[in-house]
Amino acid sequence: MPSTGTPGVSRGYIVPVGGAEKKTAEMPILKRFVKIAGGGDARIVVIPTASELEDTGDRYVDLFEGLYVEAARSLPITTREHAMEDECVAAIEDATAVFLTGGNQLRLSTILGGSPVAKAIRRRNADGMHVGGTSAGAAILPEHMIAGGRSGHTPRVDGVVMAPGLGLTNRLLIDQHFRQRDRLGRLLTAVSFNPFAVGVGLDEDTAIFLGPDGSFEVVGSGAVTVVDPTGLTYSSMDSAAPKEPVSLIGLQLHLLAEGARYDVETRQAFAPDPSAQ
Repeated sequence: MPSTGTPGVSRGYIVPVGGAEKKTAEMPILKRFVKIAGGGDARIVVIPTASELEDTGDRYVDLFEGLYVEAARSLPITTREHAMEDECVAAIEDATAVFLTGGNQLRLSTILGGSPVAKAIRRRNADGMHVGGTSAGAAILPEHMIAGGRSGHTPRVDGVVMAPGLGLTNRLLIDQHFRQRDRLGRLLTAVSFNPFAVGVGLDEDTAIFLGPDGSFEVVGSGAVTVVDPTGLTYSSMDSAAPKEPVSLIGLQLHLLAEGARYDVETRQAFAPDPSAQ
């Protein structure tokens, strides 16, 4: 379950990105992230733990500094011992936003999971700090993380590997590089395991900005695939053998491009607002 916030204080945004977001010229996703984080007053902490490349954190710091934030710093947390250090927790406490980079989501979860840094991120998000992540950094944001799985359109019993995530929301299951890596089947499988959460498949260079009101808006050049299991009337997940396809009857699927919105609480999708164009 997400952390309980301070009464009267709005939760922070949750911003999963499908990976490969634009890092030159327009950069609509990163610019929007900086805007909600405070613009010129934003203090952004980058956590490059998922990546094994030494310069990943510094590259994002340069990007955010180029957008004129007040401060941006990288926390190169590479071990669980690092994730327990008071200095790292203090950096989270002072930030207006945290951004988790791409890489390997299991590396991210095994190093951060249950650590003081992870607990600080959860607590601060509940009290208004915004948290974004791209690729692996997006996958880990919900309570249940898609850690791996098969490519392809068809859901199968062994089609997805799940692991615990950060737990910023229990209403979504998030997959990334969605269309580019043909991941519909594994998202459907994940949703069928427990048809409570809404499945969200993020194309590359595409993000959702999930606000404290429980609704999100799509930003970016691709699309977001939303799998709503509310109307699911039949699933063969409990009886299908390993590697067999699974029958799912009654699912609703939405494809949302930039400007479209979705209310996670009411399970309603909305077209872009023409006045906002």
